[in-house]
Amino acid sequence: MTLDEYQQGALRTARYPDAARVLYPTLKLAGEAGEVSEKLGKLMRDAGWTPGAPLDPAQRDALVKELGDVLWYVAVLARDLDVPLEEVARANLEKLADRAARGVISGSGDER
Repeated sequence: MTLDEYQQGALRTARYPDAARVLYPTLKLAGEAGEVSEKLGKLMRDAGWTPGAPLDPAQRDALVKELGDVLWYVAVLARDLDVPLEEVARANLEKLADRAARGVISGSGDER
């Protein structure tokens, strides 16, 4: 599946007022990103997970589900901005490559 195919699939389930375009998915994206952080924090508090330790399959799956929600809102927001999701991804990689070429990404570019 390409990113654009994912975006088209996500759009089949997008339900919010046209007047809320851009704003609604932006607000919800922030909330979903927070849920990823909350999930990890709860793993630290309740399951004793420590940074660098492996996640068990159920923990990993829970984070993957939250990441899927983040991706859904990114895809819908990109549509509201009239941009294909693949264009967002391509532009991001180009930006990072440019930073790396100019030596402005801290650390080793090979390890980042």
